[in-house]
Amino acid sequence: MIPDERVLYEATVRSPIAPMHAEPRVASQMISQQIGGHRVDALEEEGEWVRARGADGYDGWMHTGFLARAPELSSRQSRQATRISLGCVTRTGAGDRRALPLRAVLAPDEVVKMGETVEATELSDRFPLDPVAITRSAQDYFAGTAYLWGGVTPWGADCSGLVQSVFALHGTQLPRDAWQQAELGTDAGRDVGELATADLLFFSDRADQRVTHVGIALGERRMVHLALGRGGYAIERLDNRADPYVDKLRERFLFARRML
Repeated sequence: MIPDERVLYEATVRSPIAPMHAEPRVASQMISQQIGGHRVDALEEEGEWVRARGADGYDGWMHTGFLARAPELSSRQSRQATRISLGCVTRTGAGDRRALPLRAVLAPDEVVKMGETVEATELSDRFPLDPVAITRSAQDYFAGTAYLWGGVTPWGADCSGLVQSVFALHGTQLPRDAWQQAELGTDAGRDVGELATADLLFFSDRADQRVTHVGIALGERRMVHLALGRGGYAIERLDNRADPYVDKLRERFLFARRML
């Protein structure tokens, strides 16, 4: 991220999910995703690609096919309540049917056919910034999610994508990557038996101890996370000495941070 970098224009994500790539070509690695209805800042253009920055300050290359330049809102539009998807299927004003993931923003003319939404004005009441509520959301919305590097929704996510999405749902914007998240909050120690609900646990499988993985404490030595070694969503009992995978986790555990 370059401080005070000039924004070329604002754009809105027009598809339910849009990939962010490491380079301006479709074959390059997906490093993150932006969600339908969210806005990004276009910082640089290269052909049909733009280097875009989302609300979390994360940069990546996005194809313009996924984006629409954000129009100026009329005073009437600005007063309209914004609906947030909690996982739904809609019918657009043009008659198209589309599925929207968790936290996507519905267009004003979309009609919900299945699933659930919440008005943005009611989001903080439905999803309070409370440790128990945060861990409940992680379990309710991400159970069964497959591991996907760069993913941020229940349709596929990585470890830090889970953490970022759940905390964002509860009104707290965290950085995108696990190593960035590890730089926030306060020290919660290294004793997994003493961790509070919703503390973040950080791990490393590298010789230099750079953070490579994150999970959310559930209390009673349990943790919810999305892990490649589990194929996705899992709840671990960190005192389960009979599980070789848990043994590896304990060996790789670095420290915990308290975000609330």
